Amino acid sequence: MVDPQTGLSRMDQLEDEREYETREIEEKVTAPESNRKILEEVKKYAEEHEARYGRFPKTLVFAVNDLPHTSHADQLVDLARDVFGRGTPSLRRSRESGPAPPAHPGVPQPSPPGCRRDRGPPHNRVDIPDLEFIVLLRPVKSRILFEQMLGRGTRKGERHPDKSHFTVFDCFDGTLFDYFRKTTGITAVAPVGPTRTITEIIEDIWSNRDRDYNIGCLVKRLQRIDKAMAAEARDLFAAYVPDGDLARYARGLPRALRDDFVNAMKLLRDPDFQDLLVNYPRPKRTFLKAYEYQDTVTSVLVIRDGAGNEYKPEDYLQTFARFIRENEAHIEAVRILLGRPREWSPAALTELRQKLVQSRYRFTVENLQMAHESQYRKALVDIISMVKHAADEEQPLLTAAERVERAFARVTTGRTFMADQERWLERIRQHARENLSIDRDDFDLMPILSDAGGWAVARRAFGETDLDDILHRVNEAIAA
Repeated sequence: MVDPQTGLSRMDQLEDEREYETREIEEKVTAPESNRKILEEVKKYAEEHEARYGRFPKTLVFAVNDLPHTSHADQLVDLARDVFGRGTPSLRRSRESGPAPPAHPGVPQPSPPGCRRDRGPPHNRVDIPDLEFIVLLRPVKSRILFEQMLGRGTRKGERHPDKSHFTVFDCFDGTLFDYFRKTTGITAVAPVGPTRTITEIIEDIWSNRDRDYNIGCLVKRLQRIDKAMAAEARDLFAAYVPDGDLARYARGLPRALRDDFVNAMKLLRDPDFQDLLVNYPRPKRTFLKAYEYQDTVTSVLVIRDGAGNEYKPEDYLQTFARFIRENEAHIEAVRILLGRPREWSPAALTELRQKLVQSRYRFTVENLQMAHESQYRKALVDIISMVKHAADEEQPLLTAAERVERAFARVTTGRTFMADQERWLERIRQHARENLSIDRDDFDLMPILSDAGGWAVARRAFGETDLDDILHRVNEAIAA
């Protein structure tokens, strides 16, 4: 048990089971092992991202609070330092702008904190445009705040212009996304005016402004105070109401005002009574650390399409397969892959990517690769394999490197090449691994080919007819 005022802790044996609502986690109780397991689950995806893109994803973790002695943000920073093992310079805590949590009058409260995972220097700033992971460990019910949190990831990368998407971790079993998916799509609403003070409500009653309505408001406010006060507050209220029982006083207030309005208002307008209604003693906040609590943390990949619909990997791939089958006659690149592989070219690859990403499902290569990896445990499946497997499940799932190696084996088996031809074949192989196709223009545009002399030098090594034939055979073998 931690004293939130002093930070001192003591051990105590509590009942075997005690239930807390989601909103109370990290406010009244924490289970450090649960937070550790969540970060360990995030780490799996971060390492996969690093392996794929060559960089650790800049990550923003939204914590519940940053209160003295019971800071969720501090706990996450300490755990992340241990879980990720990347040292203090890669981690820092920062305050995010936004509405503060409910506060007692006169007691300042911090803004909701964010715990950012930085990759390195400069340590004194965070490049939000390059943010690629958002971890929601703070429950929210405000759509505006929720979309502000997600909005951190929507900006294009600056240091990493190849950033094509960002990943959100909903650490509440998907309930945050589910909640906001079911609520209205309106993202901007008129601001709510400030809550009236209890003194203003009393003055409205005295001035006969909507008296019955304001009496009802005052009764509810007094009942809330009764539930929120500490035990010693009852002794102070006893100077004004019988036995300090504010709830009983509130229940009888409407009748008292009807029977003897002037005398009933004398107490309500007493400045000392009003001051007590605002500054009554509150119970001390309690905070528990459940060190021995063991949680189970798992993750499920959910992919969002261009219309905001969400799919599990198997559903996303089924939708993709249906899209390919329905559009074979409408997308030339799909027709080529499924029936005319010798016509495969960089132009066909470009068309395929554009048609997929422009569909209402927004089939990006990255999303499809994540879905295939989740469903088939095969990382970095190439786009050709995706299309062929969608049309025929017997087709193998290959990476770009595997596909190109298979293609070159078909093209070169049984043939002998000179040393300079072998060097050009290796350059063509490396280019094909990155681009899954090649044509004559690439020799003068792509550095790996142009730096070695481009088309003119390659043609002298092979002869123009032979080089053209090799390129056609390579493209056909890649698309086969």
